[in-house]
Amino acid sequence: MDLRALFSSNDPVGSSEAFTNRQSQWDVVATAIEEHLRHIAAPSFDVEDLESPRTNVIVFHGVGGVGKSTLLRKIESALTAAEQRPRQWGTPAWAGETILPVRIDLARSASTDFERVVLTIRLALAATVGRPLPSFDLALRRYWDAQHPGEPLEEYVRRTGLVGKFGQLLPQQVQSAVGQVASALQLPGLVGSAAGQIATALVQALRERRERARALAGCARTAALLEADPDLEALSYYPHLLAWEISRLPAKRAVVPVILLDTFEDTADRHRDTERLLQRLVWLMPNAFFVIGGRNRLAWADPTVQGQLDFTGPHAWPGLAPQAGQPAQAAGGDRQHLIGDFSPEDCDDYLARRLTQDGQPLITPAIRAVITERAHRLPLHLDLAVARYLEIRRTGRTPTPDDFDHTFPALVARAMSDLTADERHVLRSASLLDAFDLELATQAAGLTHQAAARQLVERPMISEDPYAIWPYHLHGAIRTALRADDHTEDRWTPADWHRAAERALAALGRQWQDTSALLPSRTLLIACLRQGLRLARDHHLGDLGWLTDAAFAYTDDSVWEPLAPPTHTPGTGPQTGPDTPADALAELLTAIARRQHEHRERTAERLTAVLDTGLLPGELTELALYYRAKAHKDLARTDAALDGMRQVADAGGQLAPRARRGLANLARIRGDFPTALAAIPTLGWEGRHHRVLAHIRWPHGDIDRAIAAFEAARAEAEQHDAPGERAIAQTLLALVTAFTDPHRADDELALAHQYLAPLDQRATTYYATVAALIRDAGTDRDVTDRATVLHTESTVAGLPWLTPLIHTAVAFHHAVCGAQDDLTATIGQLREATANGDFAYYVDIATAMGDLPQPAGSAIQWLDDAQTVRERWRALVTARRNHLGTPQ
Repeated sequence: MDLRALFSSNDPVGSSEAFTNRQSQWDVVATAIEEHLRHIAAPSFDVEDLESPRTNVIVFHGVGGVGKSTLLRKIESALTAAEQRPRQWGTPAWAGETILPVRIDLARSASTDFERVVLTIRLALAATVGRPLPSFDLALRRYWDAQHPGEPLEEYVRRTGLVGKFGQLLPQQVQSAVGQVASALQLPGLVGSAAGQIATALVQALRERRERARALAGCARTAALLEADPDLEALSYYPHLLAWEISRLPAKRAVVPVILLDTFEDTADRHRDTERLLQRLVWLMPNAFFVIGGRNRLAWADPTVQGQLDFTGPHAWPGLAPQAGQPAQAAGGDRQHLIGDFSPEDCDDYLARRLTQDGQPLITPAIRAVITERAHRLPLHLDLAVARYLEIRRTGRTPTPDDFDHTFPALVARAMSDLTADERHVLRSASLLDAFDLELATQAAGLTHQAAARQLVERPMISEDPYAIWPYHLHGAIRTALRADDHTEDRWTPADWHRAAERALAALGRQWQDTSALLPSRTLLIACLRQGLRLARDHHLGDLGWLTDAAFAYTDDSVWEPLAPPTHTPGTGPQTGPDTPADALAELLTAIARRQHEHRERTAERLTAVLDTGLLPGELTELALYYRAKAHKDLARTDAALDGMRQVADAGGQLAPRARRGLANLARIRGDFPTALAAIPTLGWEGRHHRVLAHIRWPHGDIDRAIAAFEAARAEAEQHDAPGERAIAQTLLALVTAFTDPHRADDELALAHQYLAPLDQRATTYYATVAALIRDAGTDRDVTDRATVLHTESTVAGLPWLTPLIHTAVAFHHAVCGAQDDLTATIGQLREATANGDFAYYVDIATAMGDLPQPAGSAIQWLDDAQTVRERWRALVTARRNHLGTPQ
């Protein structure tokens, strides 16, 4: 068998076309539109020519979810306005031309039929051209009267959602066109109201070659179309009239439609009925340009679809026919572009075409199905399957589906066949990484120059996302085969893989540390942690190295992005708990982050389990102890919280300032304000000293100093580029401001919600809700009902420490309203919530608000005289009453 001849003539899509990026796709579109504009501007172009090949279409196809719809939307935006075009796309050569983009989703779920497609295009022209298109509009009106009797066009446009901003322009222009024709033909008014009679009169006038009729609707085929029965078949030919009307628009209204047909695969059926109508639309509008997106390539240039479609073959659609040896990016080259990998349909079609015998596919459908499933849509896998099929056939045995039900070990050899030794080395190293850039791949390979990595990323096995942190990633099928079935002569030993994993982990750490030294990047930190944790776990790397520092950086600002820790390696038995330091670290960070979504009891349990493994090194043990102590504090287990915080503070590690802050807060919770205040000089920024001070000042009713401290905390957070801490400080600032100035509290709360929106801080969000209750105290805005809901939510979340604060906000509301019975009941609830001594000062505050006697035996150690504190809180109630005009 002459394999060279076989494969040179039966390879419709090469594997080198399997990967493209949005930049190149835009370049393809921009170039194609430029060629289209030159073509329709040429003196030889005739919009009524039905014989010339069509070059007014370009196709993007690929698997579902690969980004075709997104691409078409971006193209639509770029064509709509220059300012919406991505900067890196540049300015096309045809900028300044009047381009009219019209994107139509053909998805079945959108219930888009051919009639709606035609109306959508005409509606877009109505808004842009701003004038009737007589011959087409008359034909459309005649069709409409016949197919939709009793339903005015304007009602249909409104009912179907096509109305938009200019929806009523289409019915108006159609009616105007009918009137224009009737006037030109001098028809009586009664006759002028019937589109069918007007069409008949126009046909007669055209047949008689009347000058006014020919000037109005002089397309050579107008009369024939108006004489045809006004059914769907006739409608599919009306775009010919539309194209003719567009071609004769005056220069100041001239427009070139670019019609984007999305989800084209949903037009497919056994008989291609819908596809035939759409293909006819493309053919009959040669002065419009079409961009088609779908899962499969268009078969219009394939002679085998003759009879199913009207216009077929490579002569009719030269840009849609396979062009052997010509690169896809060449000017005037192939107009079909694969996005990502092959679709299953294309895999099957490729295999059916690759080997034929007597014009029939040599590979049976059953074998093609197995190959397609195992290929993971990788074109290279298809090539190897074809080679294997021939090898088996040469032995005299008939291949069976079982011969292809595995991953080809030869996939690695084939992928590496034309790689240099350095490129092969980089490829194996890069297979350890989910994504990489040139420097990361080079360092993981242990090389000193990037040349090999640069050459590798130009290979079709590497995909590129220019907008990602690391733009390159190895195709999943090759990566899997490389790690599992590497039987090449220069294959790595387990020790080689282990050393490469250590290099890759170190390279990730260097990239994060070097970048953080110049400009800290939270996004890079999370990405490095995700890859680093998986590497350390999969390859049992005992030294966590930079992962420890990264873990502290992750927890430093209370943002809590999910880390998606590695799952248990298949085939190694059930996983009952962490069994490596990396496992333990991943579980630790997950437990800390998940506390925003789990009950604090669950958080404490998970952290205890991690600590019990003994796998965490010293500093990370302190991290687990600290967050378990925080969970205990939130659960009102003050003694356990104090014990954990003391352990961390006494260790003197990175978390010592935070632990000292925790101890200060616990002292304040117990009502020991002098001890809490004395700790502030030892805290610094790491211990959030300004925030601790504000928390001490505002229970004293010293709101102005509390506001100043929270403002200082917010400013310090901004200086340190800490959005999580900034959101906390801003929210607490809104809370204390709400006691004195409801109007300012509105503004502060709005800013707090803006800061909180991109974060995951449940407790801080509850603080914002309390702030809104305090702001609304004394009004009829359902303060008590909202407080009840918040109390339920916070209790379910395992945050009972919020309960006394919520009751205090409600007490403020009742005191302002003068509802003494309600206030007394709320104080009773406060006493119950603070019976263990935590937050007992809220009871003193609530009684002061209502000018009630100070609680007997109060053990609160205030910084100021207790009477002064009481007077301040009573003054706040009086000020709110004055603000609201409430009787004293």
